[in-house]
Amino acid sequence: MRDNMKSNIKDLMDTYFERPKRTTTGSGFPVEEIYTPKDIEGSDYEKDIADAGTYPYTRGIHPDMFRGRYWTKREVTGFGTPTDTNQRLKKQITEGVSGLNVIRDNPTNLGIDPDHPLAEGDVGLVGVSLCSLKDMEELTYGIALDKVSMSLICASCPAIVILSQYILVAEQRGIDITRLRGTIANDPLHCRYCGWRPSNPIDLSLKLAVDIIEYCTGHMPYWNTAVVNSYDLRENGINAVQEVAFGLAMAMAYIDGALKRGLNIDDFASRRAFYCSSHMDFFEEIAKLRAARRMWARIMKEKYGANNPNSWKFRFAVHTAGCSLIPQQPLNNITRITYQALAAILAGVQSLHSCSYDEPIALPTEESQRIALRTQQIIAYETGVSNVADPLGGSYYVETLTNNIEQQATKILDEIEKMGGMVEAMKMGWLDNEIDMSSFEYQKEVDSKERIIVGLNAFVTPPEEDTPVGLHMNPEESEKQQIARIKGLKENRDKRRLKDVIKRLRERAQIGEAQNLFPYIMDALKADATLGEIMGTIREVYGYSYDPLNVLESPR
Repeated sequence: MRDNMKSNIKDLMDTYFERPKRTTTGSGFPVEEIYTPKDIEGSDYEKDIADAGTYPYTRGIHPDMFRGRYWTKREVTGFGTPTDTNQRLKKQITEGVSGLNVIRDNPTNLGIDPDHPLAEGDVGLVGVSLCSLKDMEELTYGIALDKVSMSLICASCPAIVILSQYILVAEQRGIDITRLRGTIANDPLHCRYCGWRPSNPIDLSLKLAVDIIEYCTGHMPYWNTAVVNSYDLRENGINAVQEVAFGLAMAMAYIDGALKRGLNIDDFASRRAFYCSSHMDFFEEIAKLRAARRMWARIMKEKYGANNPNSWKFRFAVHTAGCSLIPQQPLNNITRITYQALAAILAGVQSLHSCSYDEPIALPTEESQRIALRTQQIIAYETGVSNVADPLGGSYYVETLTNNIEQQATKILDEIEKMGGMVEAMKMGWLDNEIDMSSFEYQKEVDSKERIIVGLNAFVTPPEEDTPVGLHMNPEESEKQQIARIKGLKENRDKRRLKDVIKRLRERAQIGEAQNLFPYIMDALKADATLGEIMGTIREVYGYSYDPLNVLESPR
């Protein structure tokens, strides 16, 4: 008894006198005890920081930031059939989201249909199945497409098919597509590092990504033509500096492709955006986003010679860090998400998705997603942080971190440039190696407890048997319904018409870079061609197998 008491007292005293063991940022920058004006000597306010709304936009892209308009509050949604997801979207609208955010399932992202032999078990599992034009009709039923900002999270090569579906539905409803607002993810290069490499060969990725940029530039002035997804790269284990450098390098690859196509930089650059992470190192994440904003402004103005100030602006959405959440003691994740969301807002985010606390366990329930949305709303309406632009601007610590991140990210960009750009770095396997090494180092720090994760490697409790509001479960019949639906569509459509439009698509794809494929993909969708059939046709023209998983033979 006395021994236990002595042990408890020792534990209490150890805890009382405890201090941080780790005195570096998440990316490894040493942190001083205090920061003073000496740490930012040499900084020129007008040149390097400036007011919000003024080049180089370190403090924000708008002079009044959130006093002019709050960030768009989104919550990623997608599961089961298009009808299942449609119902959740409408529920979100009643809860107060200000923009919709739809994610596709894995078969859709791979470019295969629900009736593919290897799709079973994944149809509608981690997103919604969007295989045909009819799927998009059901997904958006009863939603005023000309009154909402829609984010379509399909970054892979099939993004061109998903956006074509959306455009056709709008046209069917008599909506002028020049009025559509929203975003198509359109970043197939990054998908090679997120589980979908077979469906995203580099040359085809660039071709179809630029087709989207070109088409939207000419027809959809309010639509964001591409979102470079550095968030997914961060989820692979890279640090904040690498997230900035790799994301900017990816963006430049697409810009180079669009310029080679003959587009003018100021005609399309203002409709580009970035999808960033907000991780756990609070001040570093704020500094990271400020540094990225300044770097992008200088790249666009100095490297690419853009003249329109809107082309210089780093416009970004944030997804709080899903990889930082853990299934142990899941309610702790609400605290993590709140700080990550706050960091994004203090950094001047344009659009924000807050994770749900149960995401390491299952898809969010309606209740857990409501809590995530309420987190954004509490920050917006109760904390006062949105009343001033860049409230941490001028902090010796934050400005020092911003400078450090820019310097280190610039070194990485210079290294990539010496290799011939991001595409060459990918072909060489350099990017794969960098991601693997960074991920390995992070895991070593967790395993050794150099990096403490509360509930995972410290302050551990017995595993919970349930979550407070239960688990999301997809309707049991959803996958069977979607597979049967696609089989029925294939059986009952006009097969002669389908053959003609697929032949036409193949012929136009053979022309190569000079031919934008949007009109021919739309014609194929109108004839009830499926995602897998359209993508398979294009893949074959470019010398790849009809089926990215090498199971199905080409039907033609």
